[in-house]
Parts: sequence; structure tokens; C-alpha cells
Amino acid sequence: MCEKELVVDSFIRSIINASRAKKRIITLCIDSLFIMLAFWLALIVRLDSLEPLKSINNWLLLALLIPTSLSAFIKLGLYRAVLRYMNSQALWAIILGTLITTVSLVLLAFFTGINIPRTMPFIFAWLCLLTVGGSRILVRAIIGKIMTNNKESVIIYGAGSAGRQLATGLNAGPEYFVSAFIDDDTAKHGSIVQGIPVIAFKDVQELIEKRNATKVLLAMPSVSRARRKEVLAQLEPLSIKVLSVPGMADVIEGKAQLSEFREVEIEDLLGRDPVTPKTDLMAANITNKVVMVTGAGGSIGSELCRQIIKQNPVKIILFERSEIALYSIEKELCEYVAHNQLSIELIPIMGSVQRINRLETVMLAFGVHTVYHAAAYKHVPLVEHNVVEGVRNNVFGTYYAAKAAVNAKVETFVLISTDKAVRPTNVMGATKRMAELVLQGLAQEQGAKHNTRFCMVRFGNVLGSSGSVVPLFRRQIKEGGPITLTHPDITRFFMTIPEAAQLVIQAGAMGKGGDVFVLDMGDSVKIKDLATKMIRLSGFEIKSESNPHGDIEILCTGLRPGEKLFEELLIGDNVEQTTHERIMTANEVMLPLKELNVFIESLDAACHNFDHEKIRQLLLDAPTSFNPTDGICDLVWNARYENSREHISGCNVVNLPKSGKGAIL
Repeated sequence: MCEKELVVDSFIRSIINASRAKKRIITLCIDSLFIMLAFWLALIVRLDSLEPLKSINNWLLLALLIPTSLSAFIKLGLYRAVLRYMNSQALWAIILGTLITTVSLVLLAFFTGINIPRTMPFIFAWLCLLTVGGSRILVRAIIGKIMTNNKESVIIYGAGSAGRQLATGLNAGPEYFVSAFIDDDTAKHGSIVQGIPVIAFKDVQELIEKRNATKVLLAMPSVSRARRKEVLAQLEPLSIKVLSVPGMADVIEGKAQLSEFREVEIEDLLGRDPVTPKTDLMAANITNKVVMVTGAGGSIGSELCRQIIKQNPVKIILFERSEIALYSIEKELCEYVAHNQLSIELIPIMGSVQRINRLETVMLAFGVHTVYHAAAYKHVPLVEHNVVEGVRNNVFGTYYAAKAAVNAKVETFVLISTDKAVRPTNVMGATKRMAELVLQGLAQEQGAKHNTRFCMVRFGNVLGSSGSVVPLFRRQIKEGGPITLTHPDITRFFMTIPEAAQLVIQAGAMGKGGDVFVLDMGDSVKIKDLATKMIRLSGFEIKSESNPHGDIEILCTGLRPGEKLFEELLIGDNVEQTTHERIMTANEVMLPLKELNVFIESLDAACHNFDHEKIRQLLLDAPTSFNPTDGICDLVWNARYENSREHISGCNVVNLPKSGKGAIL
């Protein structure tokens, strides 16, 4: 920018930053000059002569006209309008003010007896509109140009109502200006909306390079996830940061602002639209009943509580071992109850599912009708490293909770299982399959010795849960990489936490006894493809051998102990559809109750004796389809084994002296 341009820019900015009073005085003076100019030009143009300038009567008429017209503009609120945000209301004020000024001119000329040409007021009106109105439009354009010089260029995908509102808010703010709209409607291509061009998607790359756009904002809050997935697939190769605008429902409810941008939700990348839950199934085991959730502070447990409270139970027992997790979920639910003026009693209970007396006492004390058993260890490598605790919590925790439910005459017991229980290659999966066998075994006595309905719901990974890969990838991208994954071909099923919780509740309502329900997880997702999409939609390039100048590298660290390349939801092909489109039921292998009790007793003894070899053998002998990919990885067991080897080795070593002195005879 040259020195002259800098001076002009500095002058304009000084006016922009001046006080409101100074701006109004300046505007009044300028409008006075414009009215004077319009008056003389109208006379000169009409009479084609400069003689009117010599008439004292004309000067007197002008002296009366200027304060009259300015008063009209003031009354109409023209000087309250901010130039850079001038809208149609200000334009109407100019038109009406000009009309009043023109009528005043005619009346003043009539009552003062000053002769003016009949057509002169019409010329004056047009010139007044041109100068007073046109000057404001010009100034607004200049200010807009100056203000956008230091703003970040963005593109809005969607020229609908949400996109237009967003553009208005952004252009008025100090950070962004909108270079263009992208819209799927071909009828809008080439048009101008709010001064912003609407372009087709094929022209995006050229626009990004031309306008140096840094972000694409998705203003499509009402479209389906399937459509958003298609849009994101189109944007992914551009390597431009993509952000999402919150839905209008969240904006109306005060949960978000339209200008509050979010990272692209991983749900949009999956493209799965959630199915509306069936109200009768959601309410069947909850409404007007006492409900207990074990592991209430966990990812699944806490979401179950959020869904349960919406169905108006009498009481919710929050059973949780972690003090901070219990405090957090209780506080959240208390706020929800208070805000919605509900009469639901929240009962926070600290305790471990490995203590049957604690479980049974709680269930009896509060008269529990339904139990959702979400307490479990789920992190595969950690359970591999802590086998005994994994077996105690996942197998015996389920066994004790189920036995307590039977003794307390609980109506329905629902186990939250996992796809890792299908042909498990790790201890965590084997323990969850063993937990399923426990419930299937106890279900055999239903009707004879008890009336508790047992069922289990098996599903894959949930988005955003503790230990989930998505938050990890986002953190790694923010830190500049690299993104780490265990294997380039690894795949997983994904589902949102709310959808998983809703389906668990609905499946529990359909259970007859011993049912294994399998949730429709959609298509499996290749984790490397997921990482690639997240990098590119964050506006970065992937660094690789073919692209060494990229931003973020994807590193494969190797499969962790017990980790599978892909997960399954069914052991066999014996599956039946239920009345719900996303819930199926599987007929799996079961253990007779007598054999189950033998396994439980032997497993208990092995855990007590810290006999990992026995534990592994029992998990292999049970119908779990356990096929471990690694040896025993328990940290304590391996440490003891290494210490014992060193001890034995040390006992067999005889240190001989270098000479005969000191030799032991």
C-alpha cells in the first residue's frame, strides 16, 4: 500500500472510530451541502443558466429549506442508523425524507411568493436521493472494503435461511467476511444473495485460491446425516478446514449461537441417521418404576441415566464406584430435575459390583424393578495387563449383580455387552462373553426359582466414550500430529452414545429371558480412513513419503495385546429380526447351570490364588470361543515370574575365588 493510500485509510478509520456525536455532526454538515448542491443544480439544469445563483430570494428559500429537511431526516431516524449496518429501514427514511423535503420546497416557495419552475422540485428530488442516499451506499461500500482487508475469508455451504443469517452475523463482526455461498440448488448459481455470489461446488477450488478462503462453514442444520456425509466427502480433497453451524433448535433453546462454529461431528462422517425411539419400548421398564444403573458414572451408564430420567421413573439409583463420577452425574441429573420441575428421586450409592451383599441390600431397600448393568472394565490392553481384576469385575461383578437381582425379586436385568465378546482374542472380550453365559445360565431357572428377566445387549464402539479413538485423534491434530493408530487395516463399528443407550433400553423391554440382542451398527469403518478425513477436514495435508511437505503424519504402532483387526457382532449366523429395525436377537451357545456353577467356582479359586494359567485355561474351556493372540500379559504375574527366574538362577550360581585363598573346602 502506497503512502497516499495509507493516509486515506488512516483518515477514514479515524472517522469510523470517532464518537457517535461527532459522526452525527459531520453527517448533518455533509447532508446540508448535498441539499444545497441538489437545490442549485436543479435550478441550473432546469433554467440552463447560472442566473439563479444571483437571486437573494433563492438563497432565502434555501436557508429555510435546509433546516426543514434536516429536521425531517432527524425525525425519521436517519442519523440513528449506523452506516456500515444500513438496511432497508434507513433507505426508506431517505426516500420519505426526500419526499418531505420536496413538498416543503414547494410549500415554502408558495408561501414566500418565490417563483420556481414547476419541474424543478422533481429534479431536486432525484438529485437529493442521488446525493443523500447514494453517498451513504458509497461510504458503506468503502467501509466494508476497508473492514474486510483484515478479516479472514470464509465460504458458507448453504444459501438457505441459516446460511443467510450466518453471513449477516459474520459480515457485521470483526473476524470473518463471506466470500461466497455454495449451494446445491442450480437455480441459485450465479445469483447474488445479500451482496454475496452463489457458486456451484465445481468452482470452489478456484475461489479458495482467488480469495484465500481458510474455512468452509456448513450451514445445513436440517439436512440428514447421509447428505452431510456426501457433502463432507466432496470437501475432503480440498484440504480446507470445515466447521459446522449448530442446529436452529439448539439456537432457539439457547444451547448455542448461530455464529458458534463446531468441529465437524464424527456422526456426519459416518452418515448414519438415528432412528426415532419407540415410546412404548422406552417407557416399558422405566415409567413409574424404580430403576438402578450400575456404573452410572461411566460413558454408557451416564447416558443411560439421561435417557431414563426422561421416561419419568419414580427413583433412579446411581450405583458407582468412582466418587467423582458419581458426583458429576448426580449433579447433572439434579439440575435437570430442578429445571424441569420433576418429582424423581435421585439416590447416589457408592459401591462395587464385586460386593453382593451391598448390591442386594440396595436393591431390597429401594424396591428396584429394573437394573441396567453397565459396570465393567472395557479397555482391552488394561484388562490384558490386569487379568484378575478384569475377571473379578466383568464376570463376578455381573454374577453378583444378577444373583442380587434374583434375591431382591427385580423384574428386569439388562447387561451392557460388547462386540468384543464375539470370538474374543483378548481377556476383556472373553470376560464379557463369560458374563453373557452367566445371565443365560441364570435365565434357565426363570419361572421355576425366580421371575427375573435377564437379557443382554451387544454393540460396538460408541463415539466420544472414555478411551475412544475420536477424541484422541482430535487432540493429536490440534498438537500438530502425528496421528497414531495400531494397524492400517483395522476396522470398527461405531454408534453415538445416545442412540446406543436408547436401543439398550428398547431391547431390554423386548427381552423374554436369556435373550442376546445385537444392535445394527451399520457398516464398519476403517480407522485409517477416519483419521484421513479428520485431518483433511481440519484443513491439513497428510504427510507421507509421497507428500513429505504435508502437515500431519499417520503412524502405525502395531496391534496392542489382545487387539483384533476387525470386530464381529454375531458368533454364528443364527439371528432373527425383532419388531425394531435396528435390534436383532441371536441364538448363542449356552452352558447348563450346573456346568456354569463349576466354572464359576473354579474361576473364583483361580483368581484367589492368582493362578493366571488356570484362569486362561478356564476361559478357553468355556464356550466363549476365546482365541488369544498373545501370551499372558498380566503385569504382576509377569513380574513375579521374572523375579522367580532370577531367584532360581541366583541360587544355582557358585562364585569361585580367583586364587586358592578363601576357597571353601
